[in-house]
Amino acid sequence: MWNKTLAAALTVGVMGTTVWLSSSFANEPSGSAVAKYMRGARVSLQDALGAAEAQGQPISGKFEVDEGHLQLSVYTAKDGKFSEVLVDQNTGKVAKSEAITDGNDLAAAERQMEAYGKSKTSLKTAVSQAEKAYPGYRAVSVTPTVSKGHPVAVVSLLQGNQTRSIAEPLE
Repeated sequence: MWNKTLAAALTVGVMGTTVWLSSSFANEPSGSAVAKYMRGARVSLQDALGAAEAQGQPISGKFEVDEGHLQLSVYTAKDGKFSEVLVDQNTGKVAKSEAITDGNDLAAAERQMEAYGKSKTSLKTAVSQAEKAYPGYRAVSVTPTVSKGHPVAVVSLLQGNQTRSIAEPLE
């Protein structure tokens, strides 16, 4: 019963977010670039989250375009420290790992860890559930957050140039 109630509440909250994300994603150069490059991506977001586990617990992940190249960025947490793990989108192997020590990246990692720390479900599972719910869509990002006191994963999905964002319970 709780899952249905949470899902209903989240759907209402996420619907507005979905519209905003859809319009902002299509209008932003970075979102358009990700959509363009995703056609050639060989590695899934779930695979990247799995590869990053060797560096720590994945707490978020996303496809992004950096200097004209698609990359998979996964934030991880281990022993109270955070890292950004870049996973090669062709091979699925860790290409680079850098410590996150300050600035906006550290603040984001701390918020994500706080939300993910309350979860009982992995981000990989949340992404798989979101893709299963929307056949033909591919996950491009996952970020944990807390909604009404409960951890959820906000999963952004892409099909062509169409996007949607859904919340998957992490309990």
